[in-house]
Amino acid sequence: MRIAALPSAVLPKKLPAPGSREKQAIHVSPAVVASASKDVAGVYALLKTRAEGLTAEEAARRLEEYGPNVLGKDQRAGLAKLLWRAVINPLVILLTVLAAISFATGDPRAAIVMLAMILLSVGLKLIQEAKADNAAAHLKAMISVTATVQRGGTPQEIAVAQIVPGDVIQLAAGDMIPGDVRIVQAKDLFVTQGSLTGESFPVEKFDVERAVASTAPIELTSVAFLGTSVESGSAIAVVVATGKETYLGGMAQAIGEEPAPTAFDRGVTRFTWLMMRFMAVMVPLVFVINGITKHNWGEAFFFALAVAVGLTPEMLPMIVTVCLSKGAVAMGRKKVIVKRINAIQNLGAMDVLCTDKTGTLTLDRVTLERYCDVALKEDVSVLTLAYLNSHFQTGLKNVLDRAVLAHEETHADARVAEFSKVDEIPFDFQRRIMSVVVRTPDGKDRIIAKGAPEAVFPKCATFQLGGQAVPMDHHHIEELKKEYEQLSADGFRVLAIAVKDAEPRAPGADGGYGKADESNLALSGYVAFLDPPKDTCTVAIGALRRHGIAVKVLTGDNVLVARKVCKEVGLPVDVVLLGDDVEKMSEEELADKAETVTLFARVSPAHKQRIIRVLQSRKHIVGFMGDGINDAPALHAADVGISVDTAVDIAKESADIILLEKSLLVLDEGVVEGRKVFSNIIKYVRMGASSNFGGMFSVLGASVFVPYLPMLPIQILTNNLLYDIGQTTVPTDSVDDERIQIPRSWDIKELTRFIIFVGPCSSLFDYSTYFIMLYVFHCWDTSTPAIAAHSASLFQTGWFVESLLTQTLIIHIIRTDKIPFLQSRPSRAMFLTSLLVMAIGVAMPVSPLGHYLGFTPLPALYWPLLALTLVCYAALTQAVKMWLLRLRWI
Repeated sequence: MRIAALPSAVLPKKLPAPGSREKQAIHVSPAVVASASKDVAGVYALLKTRAEGLTAEEAARRLEEYGPNVLGKDQRAGLAKLLWRAVINPLVILLTVLAAISFATGDPRAAIVMLAMILLSVGLKLIQEAKADNAAAHLKAMISVTATVQRGGTPQEIAVAQIVPGDVIQLAAGDMIPGDVRIVQAKDLFVTQGSLTGESFPVEKFDVERAVASTAPIELTSVAFLGTSVESGSAIAVVVATGKETYLGGMAQAIGEEPAPTAFDRGVTRFTWLMMRFMAVMVPLVFVINGITKHNWGEAFFFALAVAVGLTPEMLPMIVTVCLSKGAVAMGRKKVIVKRINAIQNLGAMDVLCTDKTGTLTLDRVTLERYCDVALKEDVSVLTLAYLNSHFQTGLKNVLDRAVLAHEETHADARVAEFSKVDEIPFDFQRRIMSVVVRTPDGKDRIIAKGAPEAVFPKCATFQLGGQAVPMDHHHIEELKKEYEQLSADGFRVLAIAVKDAEPRAPGADGGYGKADESNLALSGYVAFLDPPKDTCTVAIGALRRHGIAVKVLTGDNVLVARKVCKEVGLPVDVVLLGDDVEKMSEEELADKAETVTLFARVSPAHKQRIIRVLQSRKHIVGFMGDGINDAPALHAADVGISVDTAVDIAKESADIILLEKSLLVLDEGVVEGRKVFSNIIKYVRMGASSNFGGMFSVLGASVFVPYLPMLPIQILTNNLLYDIGQTTVPTDSVDDERIQIPRSWDIKELTRFIIFVGPCSSLFDYSTYFIMLYVFHCWDTSTPAIAAHSASLFQTGWFVESLLTQTLIIHIIRTDKIPFLQSRPSRAMFLTSLLVMAIGVAMPVSPLGHYLGFTPLPALYWPLLALTLVCYAALTQAVKMWLLRLRWI
């Protein structure tokens, strides 16, 4: 079982959605906590097992009782589920209802047009969801993990899924911990549990509990947890909890729940309800007025139904999908995988980024950062001694030894070839020191000891400073402690280096070196280690700030290390909130603190999730970036979950977006791309909603005083379909730089103001068109049925063409906050599509299709009057838009 990664089969497919904290508490099993307080015999008794392990029959019974040791299964969404996701959309449902009513009431032409819109929208979304699901599937590592288990006194390699409570397991360096276990025998055991706690360094585990009674369960020293791995040493342990009863299982209690709606989803829903409220008022009015004035209730019904479709931005699902797909492709070129397509917009709307520290801001690789004398001045001789110690030791080299050996300057300075190994005094946890003895070039034996400063100091008689040996008296010891504590306060893991020269000893049993020789040493200095920030962090965080995003760090690591990293990447750390403080706060108190605090240290997965929720309660769009198992609940709770290149499987599965490059600058590029996507989506919403809203006021007025239907239902639907075709190129449009400088999200109040003020502009010119058609071209005349039919057709044709051309023109005014065409130009595709739609509108009255739809050729005078109408309409709408911008209402 030499694997430190977690398999997909052991990890949850989905993690808890934001919701009740009590319902989804992430906990340690009470049995695990109880086992920590017992001696070895008590542990065996508690779990009804023995040192020889369970028999095969006992294990089989317990497997039946407790179930397999898994948290979830890998399941990819099938076609039916993908189709369901695409169909369950408020606008799609609304169109489906309207189409069904049209079929049921005898208007199949209108129903077919609406069904075409539905199929186009749902089809595109289905394709994109399938692509995203395939991309997610490729990320999952399909590996098999086993554990060494005592069964009936015989060690056996069995699948982790078959492990049960009471199993006695053997652990060695590189092993994954296969459940929540109680250590009953340990030899120099260090466990890497950063994936659960965020700690950079391995922690020591013992067979006797050494933590105080008030210690958080995750910090128990005699317990190891599923999802962690053995860094060094060996142990025998008893499995206490498996599967969903483990600490990791606490993160998967809501494995079947869907995530809460994101800010984007909520925005679309609010917008849909806004349109439905407009419909609830407008459609009955239009129906009643036309029924009374035209004396044909059936005709009035179909007309009102067409008006309902006109108020529906029916292509919104398609436009959103195409915009997001285009954004996903653009981000893919930058080596960013978009797993959940809606997350692109959320990334652009994000105004708070919460991030883990280890592996996200840092390299997740401990490095040797400083080598210094006792006065903290750089000293190469200390580096040389540290290198010789790590090079010549024969035991398993830990993470600190590897950092020393990997340091780029050590090879040149250590002069290893000039030394030879004489002996070694192994590390043990009573001394907390490891020493090697080397033969120097001048023939002397040199003991080189390294260890924790508090363990090395009592072994030293002198310390070296400026080439002088100074006695280690009480006064000097206190001063030296202040020096190395300064390193610790800066977030470094510190080891002291001490030496002693001795005359060579004769070979033989009595000539070896032992613990007694670690006395009267001379303290040489310190080596300090750190998991350093990634090179691009400072630049990336600065770029995020310039784009209006507040960065907050949520880490399980200790406050000193976290503060050091935050300072190095330019984050303020004047106030730090610890996990214990978070636990004691009410939701309101935590929300107030979360607004101002940048660094949260020693926080658990539940704390991270809670911090994100309270920020969301303050109307923030929150992103979370993390790479460990302990980050998965927060990734799931955030509006957009972002993982990085070093992430474990579970973090990748929980994330919406995965950065494959080590440079975090790609995150800022993703933010910009997300804002472009959102800007283009809002363009469509503004265009469609304001134009449709204005058009419906026009319909309402025409229904009152025009003696026939101002436009046939099929003509209204055709007008809407052509207008929507003109908007399909919105995803290709360029975005003004001003639109991507700050976070932008759905603002229904802003959208409502835009609709209310810009929409009626089109109504004014619709009414001017009514006047022209009724009085200039005599469409009032209904003296005979034939003349009435001609007048109605001519009126409907004139309004259709004017309505389509003004709506298409408004696309270019609404798409920018600047002067269109002069200060901001549309994309080539948008410009050409607009020309095409306008050309179709002009040609429609004389085409065969126009005749089928009930249109009539327009008189020559109509066209210059239409041109004047378009110029005046564009000028008025531009003026209203600039006025709203000056008032900061949009």
